Amino acid sequence: EAVKLLQAQLDMINDRAPTNREKILSCLPYLFPLLDGLQFGRSLVLENLDNPIAVVAALVYALYRAVPFGGMIAFFSLSFLSNNTSINRLIRYNMQQAIYLDIALFFPGLLGALISLISPTAIPPALGELGSQGLFLIMLGAIGYSCVSSLLGKEPNKLPLISQAVDSRMPSIEMFDGEGRFIPRNEREKDDKKNGEE
Repeated sequence: EAVKLLQAQLDMINDRAPTNREKILSCLPYLFPLLDGLQFGRSLVLENLDNPIAVVAALVYALYRAVPFGGMIAFFSLSFLSNNTSINRLIRYNMQQAIYLDIALFFPGLLGALISLISPTAIPPALGELGSQGLFLIMLGAIGYSCVSSLLGKEPNKLPLISQAVDSRMPSIEMFDGEGRFIPRNEREKDDKKNGEE
């Protein structure tokens, strides 16, 4: 009886082992932060136009930017699809993580723009370019780690701060009570507070 209940809960949140096809599909959401992050790696791409990967990256980036509101469409599509429990958990997890990676890219860009606006000469161009390239390489490392983990069938849940935020949003087996009823997160938190006060 308990095994059937556990299996029903796992089926409800689609937390089964991913197929090979699902492992490959789980890497696709990372195109979103990769394309948005190419603005930070622009100098790396432009310096290596003899490299076919750089040429493909530049073309894909140009196409992505040519679509009006392409980033916003990608953001809302991933956000909507990541809540669809008929999609395997690994794919949904990666959709959420790709969104958070993309949001994380927003803040350095905003900081750089504000500093340039306040004092255009505050950051020497060489230092700004070095910072942008460093940020791009860190983002590539995060995406690389996430894709390798996903292709191995493991959740890429080791990215500091970002993975913790994704874990808190993903439905899990702990969200069910002893009788198998789904308890929303806010209800569980209220119950935990009540039990803590007693």
